[in-house]
Parts: sequence; C-alpha cells; structure tokens
Amino acid sequence: MIGLTPKMASVVERMARAGRPPLHTLTPAGAKAAYEKGAGVLEVPKPQLARVEDLSLPARDGYAIPVRLYAHSSEALPVLLFFHGGGFTVGSIATHDILCRVLSEKSGCAVVSVDYRLAPEHKFPTASNDAWDALAHLAANAGQWGLDGSRIAVGGDSAGGTLAAVCAILARDAGIPLALQMLIYPGTAAHQDTPSHRKFAEGPLLGEALISWFFGLYVNSAADRDDWRFAPLNADDVEGVAPAWIGLAEYDPVVDEGIAYADKLRAAGVTVDLEIYRGVIHEFVKMGRAIPEALQAHADAARALKEALQP
Repeated sequence: MIGLTPKMASVVERMARAGRPPLHTLTPAGAKAAYEKGAGVLEVPKPQLARVEDLSLPARDGYAIPVRLYAHSSEALPVLLFFHGGGFTVGSIATHDILCRVLSEKSGCAVVSVDYRLAPEHKFPTASNDAWDALAHLAANAGQWGLDGSRIAVGGDSAGGTLAAVCAILARDAGIPLALQMLIYPGTAAHQDTPSHRKFAEGPLLGEALISWFFGLYVNSAADRDDWRFAPLNADDVEGVAPAWIGLAEYDPVVDEGIAYADKLRAAGVTVDLEIYRGVIHEFVKMGRAIPEALQAHADAARALKEALQP
C-alpha cells in the first residue's frame, strides 16, 4: 500500500504471504485461538519484572475477573489499569502480556491488565461493566495489593481504548480521580462511516469485514451501537474527564474517530496529547520487533504515564 513505511509494508507483505485465514472467516473460538497464536510474533523481547501476579477482581454479578499485576518493585507504585484490544471478541491478558510489561518497565508504574469477558458468550455491555467494576474495585482496594490508589490511570488499545474512555467518563461521574486516559487507536464511533473507514475498508489487517464481524458478535441490537458505552463519541458531556494521551495509526480505519474524540475532549476543556504515527497500521504497537514507530509509541505512552502519575 502506497504510503506505508518500508518496514510496515514488509510486515504487511509477509502477513499476506503467510496466507492465514482472516479472523472473520473462523468461528469465534477459532478466531480467539488464532489471535492468541499470532499475538507475540512481532513483539519486542519480554521484559522481566520483579512482580508478576495473577489475581482477580469481583464483577457486579459475582464473577471473578482475572487480572495480572506487573510491577518493577514492591513499592507502593501508581497504577495503570489496562484493557486489551480485540474487538470485544478476541484477545486476553496473554496476548498483551509483553505490551503491559513494556509499559510498566518504561513508565515505572504498576500495570493491572484486565481479562474482561468477551463476545459472543458475553455481549454488550458486559465488557464495559467488567472494566468499570475492575476500576471501582482497584480504586477502593489498591492498598491491599501494595499499590497507590490515589494515582491511577486507565488505558487500552483498540476496543480496550474504548473501554478506557468509557471508564474515564464513569470515573468522573463517580468522583474517582484519574491521572490519565491512555487511548491507543480507540474505537469511539457508533458506525463505521468515516472517510478512513471507507479508505481502509480492505485493511490491511483490520478492515470493514472484520470490524462488522466483531461488532455483530458483541452488540445485541442496532440500538446498542448508539449507547455511549459502545461509542464514547455519543457521550453527552465529557467535561471534567481525565487528561488524555491518544496514539493513532495513520493507515487505520479508526483513525478519524480517534481524531474526532480528541477534538470532543479538547472542546470540553480536557487536556489532550495526540500522536499520529505515520505510515503504520492498526495493531502496530504490538510490532516493536519490526516497526520502529511501535518503539516510539511505547516511549511516548510511557512518558505520558510517568508525567501524569508522578507524585
């Protein structure tokens, strides 16, 4: 594709040569397994941290939400609550393990990665409910894990970025102060009708067919798409939400809605740091072994976290 960086174009070419079936042609279980298998192929080497613990948080219906805590020390660190991407259908703590380790190592904060429940078994709004329940519990009980509950950020990539944006609004309404919302190419719109969705309808990697498949499995009805917990751009008011660091990919169907959300936040008086990484595609943040822009995004996001969460 014209405009991609040479290294990004090479990755796209190698993916095409590999000939793996697109996720949307598989069963949901098959797509989950395929995404898990391929998730770490282009990641940077795995950082080793002093604390890596598998724990759980209670959801409102009694379900124990699995989470993984990452920290470089046993100090009472500030914390990023992280939600993985995957269209609310695929992805897990495991698929984003290295990214969470990198963010913890580079920012100096602890990271708590949330294994919220996925479609199609768990439809809207289960993911956003799980995300909010995790945040509310962490804010009230961080000290039990040796973390600093007075310094919390939320973040995520893709669908996880959507969940982080939703949590930032809910946190404002609940009076829970957040230091930052870290949104990596988040989905924010009710419908895929922006120019970037049309331009990149065929991908690479993420295109209209896959997006429609993900959302078809997640929502119960067309009306769910208009709910702001699915589409934060539909929120009536975002004044007073946490400052945002937003990292987008230029060659990505969701780039326009990411820019639109940055504009919405700024119009409401929210501080926004917007970075658009040129010549790269959706999911590039997890390609640090091959794509220099991923390393830059890691550094930029970590710097934003460090600055927001410092005492």
